[in-house]
Amino acid sequence: MNRIRVAEIETLPRAGMEAIQLRRLQLLVARVYERVRPYREKMDRAGIKPSDIRSLEDLRKLPFTTKDDLRDNYPFGLFTMPLEQVVRVHASSGTTGKPTVVGYSAEDINTWAEVMARCLAMGGVTSGDMVQNAYGYGLFTGGLGAHYGAERLGATVIPVSGGNTKRQITIMRDFGSTVLLSTPSYALNLADAMADVGVTLDQLKLRVGIHGAEPWSLNMREEVERKLGIRALDIYGLSEVIGPGVAMECPQSERGMHVLEDNFLPEIIDPNTFEPLPPGELGELVFTTLTKEAFPLIRYRTKDLSRIYKEQCPCGRTLVRMEKVTGRTDDMLIIRGVNVFPSQIEHVLMGIEGVEPHYQIEVRREGNLDTMHVLVEVSEQVFHDEVKILEAMARRIQAEIKDLLGVTCSVKLVEPRTIKRSEGKAQRVIDYRKI
Repeated sequence: MNRIRVAEIETLPRAGMEAIQLRRLQLLVARVYERVRPYREKMDRAGIKPSDIRSLEDLRKLPFTTKDDLRDNYPFGLFTMPLEQVVRVHASSGTTGKPTVVGYSAEDINTWAEVMARCLAMGGVTSGDMVQNAYGYGLFTGGLGAHYGAERLGATVIPVSGGNTKRQITIMRDFGSTVLLSTPSYALNLADAMADVGVTLDQLKLRVGIHGAEPWSLNMREEVERKLGIRALDIYGLSEVIGPGVAMECPQSERGMHVLEDNFLPEIIDPNTFEPLPPGELGELVFTTLTKEAFPLIRYRTKDLSRIYKEQCPCGRTLVRMEKVTGRTDDMLIIRGVNVFPSQIEHVLMGIEGVEPHYQIEVRREGNLDTMHVLVEVSEQVFHDEVKILEAMARRIQAEIKDLLGVTCSVKLVEPRTIKRSEGKAQRVIDYRKI
């Protein structure tokens, strides 16, 4: 694919950007219609052919893609190419025991490195920086996405991954890390743990932190900046769209994150009527991936609530900006960067004999880290069993949730009819966090 220089494409007049978007959208729709049966069937049912896409306004004629589509075509049914041309797969947790699987061609990896490098550059990262990457590596897209982007930019990368906090701080001091990539809650955890290893701010060279993978407030930003002595910036991405690198805040931005809209075409829709909303209106964020090869998405409903602004940023970029995500239209939780659905917890519970179909999930922020506590009703017989039997059942539930989601939680077994009933939809989640 021919690539326009970053500085040029990020400052294009609106007409120039829209011309690029339309050309790429037309190519995308034609490709998925030809190669991906589920897309072709949905478009045929809607009476839409690739030739009907003559303007960007025609985007709204195309059907939405949802998590259900990804689940129904698990694992590779939405790929546009055979697996021998797919060089990598990542996955994130879905609403059932099946993960959401995404694939990348060699060119997709190249695109991902480029968009992530552009995001880091927006945050002021340069080839002279020492980047400490504390996002998790593995099936989660965060670590490798950030890693490739920093290398593309020419920075020196420390692939330390998450966890092992004391070692992180030692490395930060000894290696002279200037940029920290992590979730915002882990950045605060690092800050609070510095005293344990006797490291003070004057021993560090950190100047900027780029934080994502979980929601965080402006107050939390101020706390990160104060405790680590850095400028803390927001980054947005999701595995289905590409991973990190979809949108990034710059230091001059007063209204959210720049969307790399030459690659990811954003919409805001009313989540009830599905009609597009004008700039500045709060609604559900929808993305169409304009440049992905192996696993493109058309009008993917993210369930994230945000706003889009089109005014030019003081930094000079003309890219649209998206407001920090303010909530979701579904019941998904984000716990330490991991997507958690109540239905996943239920999936575990319903596979254990003696557990009643009544449970409640409590989420709290203890210190700087999110914690999850699961209250589970058990049958009368089980509840009156010996304490060691109840403890063993709680440990089993905890282990199976950890195995499925990769998140540690506490489990408390309670007697029948302890959890409050609702006349309407059961309140499965109580979120005590102040985000």
